[in-house]
Amino acid sequence: MILVTGATGNIGSALLKELHAHGAGPLRGLTRHAAQAAFPEEVEPVQGDFAEPASLKAALEGVRALFLVSRLGPDADILEAARQAGVQHVVLVSSITALTHPHLVPAQENLAVEQLLKESGMAWTILRPTQFASNTLMWADSVREHETVLAPYADTALPTIHPADIASVARVALTEPGHQGRTYALTGPEPVSARRQVEAISAALGREVPFAGISRRQAHARMAAVFGAEAADAVLDVTGGDVNDELLAVRDTVTQVTGAPARPFRQWAKENAACFR
Repeated sequence: MILVTGATGNIGSALLKELHAHGAGPLRGLTRHAAQAAFPEEVEPVQGDFAEPASLKAALEGVRALFLVSRLGPDADILEAARQAGVQHVVLVSSITALTHPHLVPAQENLAVEQLLKESGMAWTILRPTQFASNTLMWADSVREHETVLAPYADTALPTIHPADIASVARVALTEPGHQGRTYALTGPEPVSARRQVEAISAALGREVPFAGISRRQAHARMAAVFGAEAADAVLDVTGGDVNDELLAVRDTVTQVTGAPARPFRQWAKENAACFR
């Protein structure tokens, strides 16, 4: 039994489809609203909430391998619940900032979760993806309203990753030998700036989407109002304010692990154009 947590999220939903398509199973998908989940027919929906690790007990019963995204709940309690349930292998999604920006608070939190997993006694595989292509959904309202998309560091190009590529690597790690005890830094196939991302969305929609670069101060004010000043600083550092060679590097890990090329941002934009219409 493989349990996919966050099963309706960008990575989890793609992972369940891949596992199902490759004949892996039995499969469970964890969601807070199991009755509303639209999973493949053979996937068992189970209800649970990361905020209440005790609610995971039934979901973890009989589970051999667990897919987990870090920092969505009390990770120490979640990992302990998995250990007590007899889970043998955990594939954890962390962040490339654990490598590139270990001084930032979110990266330190990810590193702490990684260490908890390594000390748990369960086998582990750690995935450290870079910036998600799906992060651009934060522009969806502006695009739908034909407003100008505003972004700082407009021409800083990061190797943005398609969430389905994270899912593909997770599927291999969960079902094939040779990936336990490994840490994988994951990126897309090419650097793509915010300006180029908007151009790709424009192409997918068949109309021009106006774009303008803004200053860090302007971006910080907008983000701090939603996420707080510390989180705003961290996000801005890793999207252009404090870039380094490790963060900018394009890695071929997705191809090495899965045997397939990483998907470019323009593919994600085409697949998700409806979100911007």
